[in-house]
Amino acid sequence: MGGVQHLLKLRMASPHAHPATQPLSALPSLLLARSSSAAASSARPAASLSLPLSCSRARAYCPAGRRLPGAVVAMSSSAPAPGPVQKSEEEWEAVLTPEQFRILRRKGTEYPGTGEYDKFFSEGIYGCAGCGTPLYKSSTKFNSGCGWPAFYEGFPGAIKRTADPDGRRVEITCAACDGHLGHVFKGEGFNTPTDERHCVNSISLKFVPASEEAS
Repeated sequence: MGGVQHLLKLRMASPHAHPATQPLSALPSLLLARSSSAAASSARPAASLSLPLSCSRARAYCPAGRRLPGAVVAMSSSAPAPGPVQKSEEEWEAVLTPEQFRILRRKGTEYPGTGEYDKFFSEGIYGCAGCGTPLYKSSTKFNSGCGWPAFYEGFPGAIKRTADPDGRRVEITCAACDGHLGHVFKGEGFNTPTDERHCVNSISLKFVPASEEAS
């Protein structure tokens, strides 16, 4: 009430102190508006600061599977987030080798026991040979004896599963570029945390050693 009385005195003392169009009945609303404006002003920061994201030196790949030197991106330490890679089949044919194109884009299969990574167990990351998206950690690779590289799980969100038209198998593809990787099988009795076997063509993968990841 003290504020209302003060405004009444000002209005009586100086008719030009407030707009003549404000009737006395509007004084409570005027006080409320002034109070809200003052609160908003006190809550507003003095300056808008542009703070850098908390970034870590992450694994960055180019379409040919090579790392981009010095690239720093915001990324979860546990799961890289694949982005969509869209090319026409003519563009894919221009950047892939004939064998990569046959398997990645035409869903072919390499002969068992002939792949580069079948008996390969170095520490690092396996990325898509087409777009470079990280797919598997070397720690998830195991010797299944099937003749193709086997993994028990991929990075979350990196692998897409699609049932074959005949319903007998489940195809796995790169979630970013839809490149064909192979097939996934479950319940075969392997002593792995997931009891799954991702049977992947070596030609669909590009390995990056742990020493290069850290550099």
